[in-house]
Amino acid sequence: MASTTKKAWVVAVNMGYGHQRTAYPLRHLALEGKIINANNYEGIPSKDRNIWEKSRKFYEFISRIKRIPIIGQLAFAVMDKLQEILSYYPKRDLSKSNIQLKQIYSLIKKNWGRHLIEELKLRNGNLPFVTTFFVPAFMAEYFNYPGEIFCVVADADISRTWAPLEPGRSRIKYCAPNLRVVERLKAYGIKSENIFFTGYPLPQDIIDGEEMRNLKDDLGSRILNLDPQKRYLSKYEHLLETYLGNLPSSSDHPLTIMFAVGGAGAQREIGIQIAKSLVVKIWAKELKVILVAGIKEKVKEYFEHNLEKLKLKGNPSIEIIFEENIEDYFQKFNEALRKTDILWTKPSELSFYSALGLPIIIAPPIGSQEEFNKRWLLKSGFGSLQENPRYAYQWLNDWIRQGYLAEAAMEGFIEGEKMGTMNIEQII
Repeated sequence: MASTTKKAWVVAVNMGYGHQRTAYPLRHLALEGKIINANNYEGIPSKDRNIWEKSRKFYEFISRIKRIPIIGQLAFAVMDKLQEILSYYPKRDLSKSNIQLKQIYSLIKKNWGRHLIEELKLRNGNLPFVTTFFVPAFMAEYFNYPGEIFCVVADADISRTWAPLEPGRSRIKYCAPNLRVVERLKAYGIKSENIFFTGYPLPQDIIDGEEMRNLKDDLGSRILNLDPQKRYLSKYEHLLETYLGNLPSSSDHPLTIMFAVGGAGAQREIGIQIAKSLVVKIWAKELKVILVAGIKEKVKEYFEHNLEKLKLKGNPSIEIIFEENIEDYFQKFNEALRKTDILWTKPSELSFYSALGLPIIIAPPIGSQEEFNKRWLLKSGFGSLQENPRYAYQWLNDWIRQGYLAEAAMEGFIEGEKMGTMNIEQII
């Protein structure tokens, strides 16, 4: 980016991957290129850290035990009820605060987060305060941060908890990833002038500017892998030429499926089920599977142990993405996406990566927000619900033969908002 780019405080939280992944493409805006984690920064008071840590551990624990019959499912249902997104219809005033929001503000009123905001005021309180989680935005407003406050939303629909206690009086400005979030924020009482439809911030090195050279080149090869029978190509050749230009004569990589595990490590068993189902094709080098462990060493070890059982450990047609550092992980993940044809994941913030021309195979959602992300993906035509992973070698082959995933890839590319990062930068 040019040196004239306006700088900001970019603030995330390292609870799962979602809020950090959302902040990562905005790191060029961050002062000194450093993203601040509100729950884990240098000098954070132990009292503040403990509040954040209890919340993180509780969420990860509940996410892991959800698969336990009755007890785990009941515990998750209780937690999820507190974060429930109310039905959109009938359209109505939803500005009344909920229990979770009142609990957050009760802690803020006891000075939770004051230290962070006062520190940023001292260092440069005139910079825009840009956060990918609502709690730091509430803290900044409550403790009178003098600069502008922006909150970047990371889901396709949101609960009342994303808007402050007194939304009509708030000066927090929201960057919405889609039009549903725009309408939700209005229903929650946020003033229209404080809502911007920007799109989700996607990695700009994958897109390569307004002309999208990298993205179009990558998608050209991807379409060839996703439609080897040319079922989709033969029907929509003119559409492809209009958006991508001339396609290459052959793809620059084998058919590649990426399975991404969430930050709590849940659903890792699906990745092994995929590898087991496709093992013959992997051995034959007909396709490649990438298993994303993120920064969770236990997940990496789980993958390695089970791949060894399948005699796949060390096979060049299967890869594990793992890094100890979160930013190294995001960089490696983004690089691998350029040669990925299918993204298989629960409907987290990665749902918005469909705009990169990546068809999403939707693993079971965890929580109310992911249920709504799933609905958005399905209604938009960007993704399909997974069938039984044990039989992926059958149904996945059928989907590719029919060109279904090529269609989803183009749908996401054409209809999805790809310039969220640039739009957010322009607003700031």
